[in-house]
Amino acid sequence: MNEGVILSVENLHRVYEQADNKLHVLHGVSFNINAGEMVALVGQSGSGKSTLLQCVGLLDTPTSGSISIGANKANNLNENQRTALRRETIGFVYQAHHLLPEFTALENVILPMMIAGHSKSAAAERAGKMLEALGLGHRTDHRPARLSGGEQQRVAIARALANRPKLLLTDEPTGNLDPETAEGVFKMLETLVRKTGVAMLMATHNPELAARMDRTLRLQGGHIV
Repeated sequence: MNEGVILSVENLHRVYEQADNKLHVLHGVSFNINAGEMVALVGQSGSGKSTLLQCVGLLDTPTSGSISIGANKANNLNENQRTALRRETIGFVYQAHHLLPEFTALENVILPMMIAGHSKSAAAERAGKMLEALGLGHRTDHRPARLSGGEQQRVAIARALANRPKLLLTDEPTGNLDPETAEGVFKMLETLVRKTGVAMLMATHNPELAARMDRTLRLQGGHIV
């Protein structure tokens, strides 16, 4: 695999069995994403985008084919190994921020680092710096309910990048935001991708957003077209 390739997907199939029927959602999907590259994933509802993100994010197991993140092959890993690989190499940002409402912005970013084994002091220091860089240095002690939609999504971005992942998966991360706030969040993601070298795959229904990324993968009926 090319040294610059962060995500490699080869001949991926996902078939779901429902009673006597088989639902073939992904049909031999193959693609690579390089370090520091922003790739849009587009397609109509039912095209397989969510299934592909779930498989690439190691939240679902493909029926056949291979997924590699950096030098790590996800094939044949047990559930504990998949969880460890996901925690160490992948960050997620969803349309809904999924912040824990009882914790502050700082605590929401600290938690994944502590789960990964970092000390609370080291995690707090990094979390504070990340939130400061995202323009939230004055909001670190606020719980999500006291943050605007854009601020909540920026906390979610900081949380996703807290453990320095190689791959960032985003699913309509600006979908719930007004145009001005969405633009700010997108520019922030773009800056972080270029600065950190993380590879980003973003599922989006927004053609204008997709056009601003390095390239676009279009799913149609479970095929890349």
